[in-house]
Amino acid sequence: MLRRLTPWLIVLAVVIGSMVALSVRPVAATVDTEADYVVVVGVPGLRWDDLDPQVTPSLWALAERGAIGALSVRSASEPTCPADGWLTLGAGNYAGWGDESDGAETCAPLAVDVEEPDGIGANVPRQPVAVDYNGRQPWGAVPGALAESVRCTTAVGPGAAIAAARPFGRVDRYAGTLPTDAATVLSQCVLSIVDAGTVAGDGAARAAAVEAADDVLGRVLAARPARSLVLVAGLSDTGADQRLHVAIADGPGWDRSWLTSASTARDGYLALVDLAPTALTALGRELPAGRFDGHAATAADGRPAELADAMARPADADREARAQGRTAEWFFSILTAAQIALYALLVPLLRRTYAHSGPPGPPLPPRWLMDGAELALIAAALVTPAALVADLVPWWRSGRPSLVFAAVTIALTLAGTLAVRLARPYRATLWPLGAVAATAAVVVISDVLSGSTLQLNGVAGYSTLAGGRYAGIGTVGLGVLTAGILLAAAALGQMMRNLRPLIMVLLGGTAVMVVGSPFLGAHAVGAVALTAGVCVATALCTGGWIGFGRIAATTAAGLMVTIGFALLDVRRPEAERGSLGRILASLVDGSSGIAVQRATGSNVVALVSPLTLLVLTVAALVWFVLLRPWGGLKRLFGLKPAVRAALAGTAVTTLAAGVLGGSALHIAGAAAAVAGPLAALTALRVLDHAADRTRPPVAPMTEPSTPSEGTAGDSATGTESGASTSGGTGGGDSGGDPPGDPAGSPGDGADPVVVDRAGTVETSAGTAETSAGTAETSAGTAETSAGTAETSAGTAETSAGTVETRRDGVVTVGDDASVSNKDDGS
Repeated sequence: MLRRLTPWLIVLAVVIGSMVALSVRPVAATVDTEADYVVVVGVPGLRWDDLDPQVTPSLWALAERGAIGALSVRSASEPTCPADGWLTLGAGNYAGWGDESDGAETCAPLAVDVEEPDGIGANVPRQPVAVDYNGRQPWGAVPGALAESVRCTTAVGPGAAIAAARPFGRVDRYAGTLPTDAATVLSQCVLSIVDAGTVAGDGAARAAAVEAADDVLGRVLAARPARSLVLVAGLSDTGADQRLHVAIADGPGWDRSWLTSASTARDGYLALVDLAPTALTALGRELPAGRFDGHAATAADGRPAELADAMARPADADREARAQGRTAEWFFSILTAAQIALYALLVPLLRRTYAHSGPPGPPLPPRWLMDGAELALIAAALVTPAALVADLVPWWRSGRPSLVFAAVTIALTLAGTLAVRLARPYRATLWPLGAVAATAAVVVISDVLSGSTLQLNGVAGYSTLAGGRYAGIGTVGLGVLTAGILLAAAALGQMMRNLRPLIMVLLGGTAVMVVGSPFLGAHAVGAVALTAGVCVATALCTGGWIGFGRIAATTAAGLMVTIGFALLDVRRPEAERGSLGRILASLVDGSSGIAVQRATGSNVVALVSPLTLLVLTVAALVWFVLLRPWGGLKRLFGLKPAVRAALAGTAVTTLAAGVLGGSALHIAGAAAAVAGPLAALTALRVLDHAADRTRPPVAPMTEPSTPSEGTAGDSATGTESGASTSGGTGGGDSGGDPPGDPAGSPGDGADPVVVDRAGTVETSAGTAETSAGTAETSAGTAETSAGTAETSAGTAETSAGTVETRRDGVVTVGDDASVSNKDDGS
């Protein structure tokens, strides 16, 4: 009883540990950043490479003494044009000015009608239209939410009027340009927003715009009220070329530090939706419930003393993010096309190998072709982990970043393939699967433990330009980790069969804690989905049928974990909640419709991706090819049930995490890029090993003494080997290891026995011996002096899927799931 309960007790311990890891957060040092006034200076298009101590002295001085960061200007439109950026600032949420800016290649100059009926305030007639438009979008943004949160707002310039307008279009105080008496204007209201112009284009025109913005900022700094916070932000892009922009905060508590927030969870990065909460928090105002999507910015230590050195970091991040966007487009397209072509070439090879496995089959495909196919599949599975490791080389700084990235990725892939091939255990059936899967898992876990620097703006990671994630584990990383950790656990579990559930839980549970911890992966949805996948894999890894009890137990475990994570998450402060906590909170306050609409919209948009095509391709490969009698996967599942469990757990995890997280099939696609080639490779090796007819050395035959008829076969009668079949898949090891495999190696399967007409006894491992050195054949029956092995009508079945031949010549049957080597190859 204790042995059966042990794996489930470990599952419970891992779940509790994961929940604790998610709920416990460090206590950050509190710094007083409250101010009496806040002045936001918007400069759409301003980037860090625009700053220069001679050309922009005001910007340089402000950045030198304040907190700085790279600003991601994501809005509800793509690209974010100046009007979208100003509107998002005023909404504190992802907003868009209208359909005309969404999807545009270039951004038109800002043109907004501002009416000044009384000489004090102003009116933006277009504002109610923008409110109606955003009310129909999935983000639920309310333009004017920032102005509604304070008693009075001042706007200087047309762009500032968009941000400062209330939902019905009224601007409390307005000036078309910054007047001579700027101090009076900036002190009329606690919140002032200044439009310092748009920086666009290149060359002299851009330099002139930057100088003009710096002049406006200099006048603002000279007239700023006492105890004021000044925020400078490059609010938007100016075309389809997305970039990271300038963010500077100067005021009480913002000295020489990095800007960060709960939205990004990474020092030196800030989101556009964080500016409104930052302004209200500095003024000591309550954030409007359910209106803002961002979080208040905070200051983080660790910035270099020299501004030039500090500025190099966001400028380099901008170059990398820009190169990543261009490179990722073709990388995943080529990866998908290459794997589809490889699978198409694999189909005839599988059919030929299967046909050869039964006597008298056609010749086996050339050895060089089989070896080449195995190496190609190994390389295909290593490409995505290699793309992650490629970010160790600063390829984005070269003149041809895409070519350098491709060269580095190919070199790493070839090196990994060669290492797997030259390893001593390579001949073991599951060695390539276990080695590649373990490599993939180690790459992702190592990156997460070191701060996810490889995934940040990495081709196989996430882009800060997209604004979806800035820290932790991304969609591709989660897919690679899931496939890697579960398949590695399956390969290790096949070596230690009695410990399969324990191994699956320990390795899977470790991955759950890495994914779910707010200090590491910070992916609550991924942790819940991975927990469900680990439960499924643990329940199935011992083999046998998938009964109602197993389904009920795994479903209950998944629901318990999900509810537990959500309850712990919702009890945290609103600014620190993850997606599960926000979903549960929205169910309580009645705003769940927006959350569901947002997740649905994200899933629909994410479906248009090469990774979606890759998932569908791998699903078709498994269903129409590998699960066919000649595909080898049924044989693999029978002999290695832990592999079946790992693939099932991977499917459950990636599909659940994708749907709940709004990434559709991206996570499943990343997992398929690793698991698909490995499943095909292992199925091919199982068929290849079953077809092996290598004749080992056999001891010379001696004339035995004839045993009495009453004792013939008593010691081993009734035991059948999986080597000889009735015309379908005999003559091999039913998926065991090839000749010469060491016992106990990964994937160590049965060593079936083949009895030929001359009375010789062969095994695929080359180790069949008789204790008395005697074998007799009569009508297709071979008898040994230590026991008898019988084959009836050339048919061999194993009750557990594995057959072992002992040195004394006694044939025994293993303990895996039942496999019958019939003509259908199942």
